[in-house]
Amino acid sequence: MAELDGVDGWRAFDGGLSAWFDAPSPSPSPSPSLGVGAALVARVVELVGGRELPDFDLRAGGVRVRIGVRGGEPGQAEMTLAGGISAAAQELGMVADPAGLQVLRVAVSSGELASVASFWSSAFAYEPVGDLRFEDPLRRDPAISFYRLDEPRPLRNRIHVDVSRPSEAVEAFRAAVGQEPFGPWGVALADPDGNEIDLVPGGELPTEISDARARTDEAGTADWRVLFGAMTFYPTTSPAQASCLATAVAALADEAGRPLLVDLRPDGVTIDSGKDQWEEDTAGFVRLAARIQSAARELGLSADPARLRFVQFGIDAVDVAAVKDFWTTVLGYQETPRGYDLYDPRRLNPTFILQEMDAAESERRRQRNRTHFELLVPADLVESRLATAVAAGGTILPADRPGTRTVADPEGNELTLITS
Repeated sequence: MAELDGVDGWRAFDGGLSAWFDAPSPSPSPSPSLGVGAALVARVVELVGGRELPDFDLRAGGVRVRIGVRGGEPGQAEMTLAGGISAAAQELGMVADPAGLQVLRVAVSSGELASVASFWSSAFAYEPVGDLRFEDPLRRDPAISFYRLDEPRPLRNRIHVDVSRPSEAVEAFRAAVGQEPFGPWGVALADPDGNEIDLVPGGELPTEISDARARTDEAGTADWRVLFGAMTFYPTTSPAQASCLATAVAALADEAGRPLLVDLRPDGVTIDSGKDQWEEDTAGFVRLAARIQSAARELGLSADPARLRFVQFGIDAVDVAAVKDFWTTVLGYQETPRGYDLYDPRRLNPTFILQEMDAAESERRRQRNRTHFELLVPADLVESRLATAVAAGGTILPADRPGTRTVADPEGNELTLITS
């Protein structure tokens, strides 16, 4: 989109206007806090009045804001709101950085489009948003697109997807498709084309831990579920109510030194520890979770755990180091200290896991995956991303669709760049 006065840093893509604002480090603490993001939300509540609140993703390092656009190009109302948000962010010491704007999706090619799309959208509990595209109703987890398969590809994909949902939802889906889970972890299911997902049942926060102050029977954490990360969702009825909850959560998280993920949507607020991060100090996190639950209850809110979900992607590779270097470079990801996860440092896009593959599986290595990734980026960033991908060992492929650019990693796993 063209730059306009008052909306520096905003870009039009993924069906709306998006901006990322870096948060300043509050003195005397060397670490950024969630409080600055919560303060921005409160300012925007005043801007919108009783109208719908934009999507906010609060992180310790900053805030992503997305203003949805219905029916095409952004109009004057959206541009005015974007300008007001930018002005409020600037007053709070926040700086826009469009280089970090990206949205990662997954795409599945199939010869059985209807049945395969039904399987995946039901497994994820997604809603249709276009022609063979399905989306998380909360717009947190990656959307899925489906395309007609142009050639037989019968062998197992090298790209796979892990999904975790509350245990009741997982059991209901297994019963609906009439499959017994399989695989090394006993959680894999296959769609009609043989594409596999690991559908992992979530649980509750532990009730038996050494610190008596944090036991759930005393602390009260029934609103929380463990889906790789610990998370909860509270439906809200107004922007002001959502802002009050975000402000309370930010204060509690900052006091505890926990960089929680707090995502505000027009219909509610998700609070998330991030993958595995709650386990670093289980007792301390349970105490924080209990305090957050108490604050939500004081605001008259009730949790809806059925809305929760976690999604991550996996890639099987022979040369793990080369594939890892490609994806970390192209996506701007980092490696976890434990070394087996690649993650978005802004914690806005899905985690990747890399698994070693037997080099003897030559046919499977040569087969083009039925699953690939799509990366939505602003139009002015596409060429630089392509150059980065090639420098990291990627190969530019012929485009399958107009308006897209596709690049393959060193082992043929594909990423399609999309600007709209």
